[in-house]
Amino acid sequence: MSVRKKDSLGGQAAVVGIGATEFSKDSGRSELKLAVEAVRSALDDAGLGPADVDGLVTFTMDTSPEITVAQAAGMGELSFFSRVHYGGGAACATVQQAALAVASGVAEVVVCYRAFNERSGRRFGSGVRHREPSAEGAALGWSLPFGLLTPASWVAMAAQRYLHTYGLTTEAFGQVAVVDRKYAATNPAAYFHGRPITLADHAASRWIVEPLRLLDCCQETDGGQAIVVTSAERARDLPHPPAVIAAAAQGAGRAQEQMTSFYRDDLTGLPEMGVVARQLWRTSGLAPGDVDVGILYDHFTPFVLMQLEEFGFCEPGEAAEFVAKERLPLNTHGGQLGEAYLHGTNGVAEAVRQIRGTAVNQIPGAARALVTAGTGVPTSGLILTADG
Repeated sequence: MSVRKKDSLGGQAAVVGIGATEFSKDSGRSELKLAVEAVRSALDDAGLGPADVDGLVTFTMDTSPEITVAQAAGMGELSFFSRVHYGGGAACATVQQAALAVASGVAEVVVCYRAFNERSGRRFGSGVRHREPSAEGAALGWSLPFGLLTPASWVAMAAQRYLHTYGLTTEAFGQVAVVDRKYAATNPAAYFHGRPITLADHAASRWIVEPLRLLDCCQETDGGQAIVVTSAERARDLPHPPAVIAAAAQGAGRAQEQMTSFYRDDLTGLPEMGVVARQLWRTSGLAPGDVDVGILYDHFTPFVLMQLEEFGFCEPGEAAEFVAKERLPLNTHGGQLGEAYLHGTNGVAEAVRQIRGTAVNQIPGAARALVTAGTGVPTSGLILTADG
């Protein structure tokens, strides 16, 4: 049974620093170097130094161990280090882990990081090539022999059912791609800076796996991103306005698998994100109408629509119209479709910029931001707010 009451984490910690490398298709350097560059940039942004850090959090998929990053970045002793599983589903959970450590007194300054050469090195989009024997591999064994070998093919199953159930066409997915690319076009850090698209461009892009087209699929990116978390009290003495972690949650649904939860009663939603949504609303005391900006994980466009519906921004099947009418500013950095694919950590950074008032595509008066992590897998989410 998932948590059914407000938790006590909200408001105890804040994001005080963000830093990133450039986002590219060929970084020309190691993943460790990318991680260290991002970490140092985030610490500089926070007005802190390596010696202030006593905790590190990353993804299980990351190739740069915490102790190696600590050594390369010039840190000293660590009292906390942690990793979160399930690929992009870990994006917000790393911040949650950092907040838990700070709130409990286990650590004072925790840095979350993610760095990879996901374009020039191992490309996740190439699908499954080899897996060591594991329970996860056994679950995939029900899908791989039938040709479902890539993330796009796994998502396409649910996407097709979504269109069928609600009588929609692929233009519904195009609405997400167009909005993301609109914001990317005005973001100098985005790979697709200066390159917006139209619904016609979306419809003309080639099929990847029906009903997904090329412009429904996120980029593959080289780069690194880091996020610094400390106590809400200490945050007030640092250079930038803090982004207070008003709520943080993880979620896994019933009959949950990694991207292949095809044996549920309904494929048109994301139950794991529903678990996250309920806890974020409970703990923060907010509702969909209170959110100023949404940074929703967009590795594939259909799952953005399902997330909006799971969070209660609109009724099932109505998210495409919700996006088209821009009722909520969405992925104002361009998302993973337009800025970069950093497993969602760059989305956390964009939410922080919105709270600070320093985003390139700043939403006037933004004081409450919803951030989500990878979908189709056990996932996580955050609500960040302005202090006070």
